[in-house]
Amino acid sequence: MIKKAGEIALDYFNRRDELIVETKTDPQDVVSIADQNVEKIIRNLTRDKFPNDGYLGEEHGQEKGTNDYLWVIDPIDGTACFLTGMYAWCISIALMKGNKIVAGFVYDPNKDELFSALTGNGTHLNNQVIQTQDITSVTQGVMGVGTSHRIPPSELLPFLDQLLSAGGMFIRNGSCALMMSYVASGRLIGYYEPHINPWDCLAGIILINEAGGWSSPFLANDGLNKGNPILSSASGIASDLQKMTGLA
Repeated sequence: MIKKAGEIALDYFNRRDELIVETKTDPQDVVSIADQNVEKIIRNLTRDKFPNDGYLGEEHGQEKGTNDYLWVIDPIDGTACFLTGMYAWCISIALMKGNKIVAGFVYDPNKDELFSALTGNGTHLNNQVIQTQDITSVTQGVMGVGTSHRIPPSELLPFLDQLLSAGGMFIRNGSCALMMSYVASGRLIGYYEPHINPWDCLAGIILINEAGGWSSPFLANDGLNKGNPILSSASGIASDLQKMTGLA
């Protein structure tokens, strides 16, 4: 299902000059017809197999089901990159049962990389088991970070100061879900964003946790509806990053 959606999203990407683009409240936050249509396709493909499930998507809001299952969908995470021809975008889908994330899928159509995790079954990249890095210091790799204009710069800058002062380094590629997948696969050592929406990070949380890493309690205090900070990392540096961010 996610690969089928990825094929369609990639076709839109290759024809991106033809797309209708709209701006949301934040001028940096844009949406295209590709985002809207890919989410509709994911909902329709999922609904055919699971007609009683609910949905929460970035573009089409919440649709309640008749059971405890909820699909949380970001049809194109990294829309700004998508629209400008950069490859840092992906499709992110998480499945919740009640208040638990039970499955997560992140698909990068450009590289044909599918990151997947099920509760108790580990994390896989194209059917190969992956794990977070086995490290004890932020100097042993690169940290992913994200931000938006929903929060003031003062929310992020103290963390960057502490990370750099400790000898660490960071990148920001424009896609939370993709960077969290890289944490799960050991390419990055962690990911931090002072405020994020659930469709951006829920799949990444289970990917990282099932790969042996650690994540802050994003769903606490109604994070599913209001969003929250997210901090995820290799377990060996979790305590250091918690001190830098104040998250536990």
